[in-house]
Amino acid sequence: MSEMVTLQREKLEIILRTVISEKVPAIMSYLSKGKWHVAKVLLTNLDGKRLTVESIRAKNKQRPINIQVDQPVGISFKHEYGKFVFDTTVLGLEMPQEQEENRGWGGSIVLAAPDKIEVVQRRSYFRVEVPQSLKVKVLLWHRSAKHETKNQVLDRAEQVHKCCQGRLLDISAGGAQIVVPNESLINYPTPDSQEIKSDELENSNSDVGSPNFKKGQFLWVRFTPMPYERPLTFSAQIRNILPTADGQGISLGLQIVGLEASPEGHQILTRLISIVGHYHQINQSGAKQLDKSSFTSAL
Repeated sequence: MSEMVTLQREKLEIILRTVISEKVPAIMSYLSKGKWHVAKVLLTNLDGKRLTVESIRAKNKQRPINIQVDQPVGISFKHEYGKFVFDTTVLGLEMPQEQEENRGWGGSIVLAAPDKIEVVQRRSYFRVEVPQSLKVKVLLWHRSAKHETKNQVLDRAEQVHKCCQGRLLDISAGGAQIVVPNESLINYPTPDSQEIKSDELENSNSDVGSPNFKKGQFLWVRFTPMPYERPLTFSAQIRNILPTADGQGISLGLQIVGLEASPEGHQILTRLISIVGHYHQINQSGAKQLDKSSFTSAL
């Protein structure tokens, strides 16, 4: 599994104009009040160094996008062989026309046209199980706007002391599945009500989950992929919550968010892709060893 590749400059404009003409939906990620948010958008126009996008408010379920001029944002879209990602900056905001509002469309957002787009092969977004030889522990803690300041690293370190511990089951460049045992849930504090609000694309159901976790919540996630590696930390949103088969805990399905919006996020994404590839290789190697043992036993 290869890492991200940078699109050749001469192909950049061709891809953007193709996505515009084919009305390929995209996801825009951005920070608002210290929290990551995502919104569906359409790329509508490319004019020199200006790229215009419009918010899609499907059946009015999506909340208005709260962004400011000069704010960095991330854009991602799926097209043909991969997922295309780039970070850019808001140049201006344009009020929607009346007929557009009646269609359920939001206003136009003028972005700086990207000078670089990176491509991730689709297979990196297929879930890969954690190798059986590894027991990868995960730390989870809720994010809160009141804790997100310019000193995020220090605040984050303080929050880790109030974290919940689980185990990583599978991982991809876009999400993960984590099992949290009941004993870990008992000692984990219930978050404030303001932290269960979701601006995600779908309505979140606050009745689904446990007192500690709700569908739609955003979490910080930290785990060490291999014993000799540095920990990896990123933000994710809970997409589903299910009880484990043995009833001894819950399984959290997470969507990773915010990695498209900055060069630092791209570095984390690159590392995630590498982790997915490494786990896949270990699993393939283990499967070959098992087949070889089975063949020897049959003899």
